[in-house]
Amino acid sequence: MGIFSNRVASVLTKHGKELVLNEVLGSATGLEVKLTNAYDTDLLGTFTQEIPRYGSQLDAARKKAQIGMELLSTELGLANEGAFVADPFTGMLPWNNELVILIDQQSQLEITGFSGAAAQNSHAYVSHWEELEKFAQTALFPSHYLVVKPTDEHHPRSIKNISDIKQLKDAFEWASAHSSKGIVYVENDLRAFANPTRMDNIRRAVIDLANKMNSLCPACQMPGYWIRDIERGLPCNACGMPTNQEIAKIWGCLKCQHSDKEGMKVLRFANPSQCQHCNP
Repeated sequence: MGIFSNRVASVLTKHGKELVLNEVLGSATGLEVKLTNAYDTDLLGTFTQEIPRYGSQLDAARKKAQIGMELLSTELGLANEGAFVADPFTGMLPWNNELVILIDQQSQLEITGFSGAAAQNSHAYVSHWEELEKFAQTALFPSHYLVVKPTDEHHPRSIKNISDIKQLKDAFEWASAHSSKGIVYVENDLRAFANPTRMDNIRRAVIDLANKMNSLCPACQMPGYWIRDIERGLPCNACGMPTNQEIAKIWGCLKCQHSDKEGMKVLRFANPSQCQHCNP
């Protein structure tokens, strides 16, 4: 099937990510994904702020992959790290960036897959049970789990894995009793197994990774041959000045210096509506 067919990659997770990794990569690349949960990945950071994330999103994913490789003695390691930010369009909606990494120790290679999309990530401060019931509906509960804390998001104690109404009621009563202000903080549980919209986005990132794993450099046949840059500056059809519109995609190899330019075959000029000189 390909250079990864019948090879084994470790994945360190306790949040069910091995299922989507195995499903996508098994059929697309022939790679076998082997699970270990012998290390608590929460030690590298939690969404609920008890432990800050280890380095950047890429740093954390790389560290997870390396630990998994050590635990299972594999030459290949997989890992995922997610982040929630404001959306890149309006800056007002919750947005989920998912990064998946494959480390190939034998080839000294790292390939990453990425996907950014909207995902369920809501929070609220409530004082009454009726307020919490209303929030739970908007937060897509119970398909998306909830986390409850006393007082605010900085409280060191929390109840997670809330997936039914009785658990939610019990957690609310506990948090109310331990709140210094009579206020309860509630938020979506952002761990992959507890947040289906995030898991869907992880799947898209894994598909992106699989496509890169199957894309070989024309010169050295190493995987991961992909778009490295975008050349912009397509001239305006009215004034001839360069715009921000794409001229070509620059493809490059992760190992050798080979690169290709994939030019736009349809557009030779940009629409004046896209020109900052004609439409400042």
